[in-house]
Amino acid sequence: MGALFVGVDGGGTSTRCVVVTASGEIAGRGRAGGANAISVPDPVVNLRAALLGALEGLDPARVAGGVFGLAGSARAAEPAERAWREAGLAGRPAVVADVLVAFTGATDQPDGAVLVAGTGAIGARVRDRRVVRRADGLGWLLGDEGSGVWLGRRAAAAALHAIDGRGAPTVLVARVAEAVLGTGAPGEDDGPALTQALVAAVYARVAESGPAWLGTLAPVVDAAAREGDEVARGIVAEAARRLCRTAGVVVGEGTPARGVRAEGGGGPLVLAGSLLTEPTELAHLVRAELGRRAVLMRAGDNAAGAAALAVRSALPGDPRADEAHRVLIEQGGPWG
Repeated sequence: MGALFVGVDGGGTSTRCVVVTASGEIAGRGRAGGANAISVPDPVVNLRAALLGALEGLDPARVAGGVFGLAGSARAAEPAERAWREAGLAGRPAVVADVLVAFTGATDQPDGAVLVAGTGAIGARVRDRRVVRRADGLGWLLGDEGSGVWLGRRAAAAALHAIDGRGAPTVLVARVAEAVLGTGAPGEDDGPALTQALVAAVYARVAESGPAWLGTLAPVVDAAAREGDEVARGIVAEAARRLCRTAGVVVGEGTPARGVRAEGGGGPLVLAGSLLTEPTELAHLVRAELGRRAVLMRAGDNAAGAAALAVRSALPGDPRADEAHRVLIEQGGPWG
């Protein structure tokens, strides 16, 4: 039996794992909850669950290497290695930035850029399949502009502003209340009671599930924007502007960061994350703007992109690794 390779994509909401052969055929898949160390209390649990799910029915001794694509890859190494050991695997996996596996899951080209907007948001310039520049990806408190969490925070705030009179009327009051409180929420005619209930529930949910929970409100504001609500349209338009600004930095339009050499264009711009790969209003606005400035590609299976890097590491410079990478991209797609 031939060697197997593991690819893991650990996001803020879900973790996906594939086990592949050296020729790029997928032998197993696993899925679990989020594994972002910033927004998930114990990422090891979900990393291990995804690994074990993908390895079901396979001999762990055949695994010759693996790559984890994780946010904050430096501090993510320890939980990745722990999950690897607890899954019964020998050796140590490589840990790379989640944006890199988003790029390699979409294209076998070595150079380009990637813009991710899911639970979090980040842009990156890729050269020779290495991240050479980043923009944003600073976490929910300091950045992640245009992300699901960013949208969710602003949806909740807009609803509260409308209730107490600081903001314009918006359907987000009813939509956010329903999403957060269910059908038993106080009515809009009882502003103080509704405000108190919303604030208590939002803080409780974040305390219980982490800041990533705020991303569950992103579909609420996106749907309201598609229906024409002006407040929601303004929030989504601002998210699009911020994401396009992030993209501009990594495709070579922005001012070089202090101490960072300018990295010009070349290669495709991969759009990744559910807010940009699904038919959202945000995706429509971002694609309309960035499509005039770069060749756009839709992200595929990020876990397969991680597996492609694992195969390339085992077969450096070997044409078989190039072919395996192409096979993995062709197999990539929705997980359901």
